[in-house]
Amino acid sequence: MVYYSFLDWENNRLEFERVDVSEPASISSGIAARYATAVFELSKDAKGLKALETDIDAMSAALNKSGDLRTLISSPLYSRAEQSKAINAVAKKMKLSETTINTLALMASKRRLFVVPQLIESLRAKIAEEKGEVTANVVSAKALTKAQSEKLSKTLSASFEVDVKIIATVDETIIGGLIVKVGSKMIDTSVKSKLNALQNTMKEAR
Repeated sequence: MVYYSFLDWENNRLEFERVDVSEPASISSGIAARYATAVFELSKDAKGLKALETDIDAMSAALNKSGDLRTLISSPLYSRAEQSKAINAVAKKMKLSETTINTLALMASKRRLFVVPQLIESLRAKIAEEKGEVTANVVSAKALTKAQSEKLSKTLSASFEVDVKIIATVDETIIGGLIVKVGSKMIDTSVKSKLNALQNTMKEAR
């Protein structure tokens, strides 16, 4: 199957180019990266990176809280028209920037909303790089308090010798502890991980 996606720089708008997406495993990351590059450059040229950062924080929080929203962007049962109408209403209610609203509308019309989580991740990385920051994806069994998040950010910043921004998500299945991923490095102190390790050790001892 073939899709199209690129930015018409001269006319300052999103358009499409031929892209081979025959490999399923690379579809989401490839499409998301192209949209992210286009949106980032548009926002940067319009001096709207701060607004874009606010938008992706809001979208990320909404996706974490709303199962209905996650279903909306991923379910093939919704038609293009239904997805477009719903995501437009959600975006306006969240008071997202015009660039982000237009991008989501375009993605809905092309049935690309399923890559929104990857789009957010890619945009976070681009914004962090622009600001000289590093993002740390932190998974915890319960939501981190502001004090916990700030303390963890300071600890990681000292360890990596660069400003680290915490991107926190909740996963109750890890039971306790944290899973921290910074770039290619991952620190897993979750109770689930320790239990799995113990279980494997017990199997080897038999």
